[in-house]
Amino acid sequence: MSDFSGIWVPLITPFADGAVDHAALRALVRRYADAGIAGLVALGTTGEPAALDAAEQDAVLATILDVAHAAAHHAPAARALPVLVGVSGNHTASMRERIGQLNPLPIAGVLIAAPYYIRPSQAGIVGHFTALADASDKPVVLYDIPYRTGVRLELDTLLTLAAHPRIRAVKDCAGSLDTTLALIRDGRLQVLAGDDMAIFNTLCLGGSGAIAASAHLRPERFVALYRALAEGQLAEGRRIFHALTPLIQAAFDEPNPGPVKSLLAAQGLIRDELRMPMTRASDTLAARLKMLDGPDEIVQDTERSA
Repeated sequence: MSDFSGIWVPLITPFADGAVDHAALRALVRRYADAGIAGLVALGTTGEPAALDAAEQDAVLATILDVAHAAAHHAPAARALPVLVGVSGNHTASMRERIGQLNPLPIAGVLIAAPYYIRPSQAGIVGHFTALADASDKPVVLYDIPYRTGVRLELDTLLTLAAHPRIRAVKDCAGSLDTTLALIRDGRLQVLAGDDMAIFNTLCLGGSGAIAASAHLRPERFVALYRALAEGQLAEGRRIFHALTPLIQAAFDEPNPGPVKSLLAAQGLIRDELRMPMTRASDTLAARLKMLDGPDEIVQDTERSA
């Protein structure tokens, strides 16, 4: 049984002089393993997969899997770090072929959004996801993000898809409290917050975790937030979330992953490079992100209370 609980980081793709920087990518995977995150998402929206050709996508995934499985020596649970793989598109047959290529790989599952741009009917969406789940040997995580796809996965559609034995979770970015709560109460799909500002609410309602781009920046704090709420420490979880809120908000003031890459570059972990049409964060936002990336208040507060 696959478990998608906890904080998952949708990895950026670092570049250096226009090429994928595999050394920086390896270092990032090790960093997040050491931080205690639950898993990684490779080739999700934050990873700029639309700007990578097929060979680059395969190479990025190979690097992530190589280090994630070696991370068993670094991760607190002494296990390989699970990796979800983003599969996007609006041509069902081509996506089935891609899933077939991924089936032999040691991945935790595939993350699939609704077909973008063409705005199919809900019946078409059910048929699309059913065909892809039928083709997959691994668990499927639905990605409900109408902001990008132009079409929402309605609650009835999600509940219909929940009956498929390989559809196991949903990355919830639709912004509907009613849908989030209904899915949690139904219990068949693990609900992962996909809107970073909804992490606290989702976890308090009984959601399983989050796939959070802003967790690139302070992964230990996000892990501490999840653990506090999982252990019923509401006041502590609220305090951590309130401390994270300005950074989360700033991370999405401009198109993702520009702000995340800007601060990772300021931390010396990557170069501040994206591929067109994505652009770097503005100088104003970069300066604000650096200001927000101050000393770890969580550690300081813990030390004061010791």
